Amino acid sequence: MTQLDFIHEYVPSSSGTDAHTLVLLHGTGGNEQDLIPLGRFLADDAALLGVRGKVLEGGMPRFFRRLAEGVFDQEDLLYRTDELADFLRVASETYGIHPGKRIAVGYSNGANIAASILLRHPDVFAGALLFRPMVPFAPTDATDTQPLRGKPVLLSAGEVDSLIPQAETNRLAELLKVQGAAAVLRFHPGGHGLMQPELQVAKAWYEQNFGS
Repeated sequence: MTQLDFIHEYVPSSSGTDAHTLVLLHGTGGNEQDLIPLGRFLADDAALLGVRGKVLEGGMPRFFRRLAEGVFDQEDLLYRTDELADFLRVASETYGIHPGKRIAVGYSNGANIAASILLRHPDVFAGALLFRPMVPFAPTDATDTQPLRGKPVLLSAGEVDSLIPQAETNRLAELLKVQGAAAVLRFHPGGHGLMQPELQVAKAWYEQNFGS
């Protein structure tokens, strides 16, 4: 069985075992603690699970390798997607996390691995907040079963993001919808960095879909 072999930090909920757990997935160069303040801002009563990516790029942690800016190593992406999904299942057993209450909160590289898990392992997350995401891969097997049926997903993008073309985020939103997700795409003024007004929108979306 997969062990807890990702460096991570778990913060239990103050409201008991019925709370959601936010799985916090950092961007390139981040770590397991980077998004804990964001998670607490989004949901002050949720449990938090921050995870550090295993891949290093110039000494900076990532969740999967890339060949160039915006060009992913697809073989490594799929391997790392499966590995992280397995870790989250084991972590849920270890920490008593309800499998139906895991919510992904990912930024940039972390958003991309979260999107990959949504597409490849639709049972892992009950919903997701994806900040600055792009298409990780496109499923090749056509399906009409809609494995993400009704799952809320927020895609939050920058209007002038120099790293992620708007077309990429639009394409991911449509791909998630085809899989049945209740995907909402929001563009905000600014680039790749996160801004407070955008986070307020994300908090309101989270409260609407998962409770305060």
